[in-house]
Amino acid sequence: MTLLSAAPFLDDLDLALVDALGTGLPLTHRPYADLGTPLGLSEAAVLSRLTRLQDTGVIRRFGAIVRHREVGYRANAMCVFDIADDLAAEAGALLAARPEVTLCYRRRRQRPEWPYNLFAMVHGKQRDEVSARVARMIRDCGLDSVPRAVLFGVRRFKQGGGCYGRPRSVTPAEVLS
Repeated sequence: MTLLSAAPFLDDLDLALVDALGTGLPLTHRPYADLGTPLGLSEAAVLSRLTRLQDTGVIRRFGAIVRHREVGYRANAMCVFDIADDLAAEAGALLAARPEVTLCYRRRRQRPEWPYNLFAMVHGKQRDEVSARVARMIRDCGLDSVPRAVLFGVRRFKQGGGCYGRPRSVTPAEVLS
């Protein structure tokens, strides 16, 4: 029994397709055909490749990137925790299972300046609403005694999906939008 499977082979067209997806699907009647045209791929070839990439786990899902501030979600808090390393996986799983948590991950601490190793993002429309949800989340997950900070955003400089292909240059106007 093999516990770890080999990573699927991705050819140059697969990589170009993943890179093209990074900017989003065109909002047209035939988005997959339009996605494939600059790559020299037919709509059927694009769909076949995307199906294979999904079946092999390279692509987990497709989704929209909503600019949350534009739809009223202006109170966004990154909750950071300084949790014992041997408890971080369990605490991370508890936080990630919460409906209010939109992003949860673990990072190495950068001591002495930054002691935190577990991060959970919570979005809401009002700061007091988010604060109440965070307090409930901390209580329900048994993290009351864990050193932590709740960092509310004050300005968005950039928001987008992940970038997995070649780096794309960004203009200062895009950063400030």
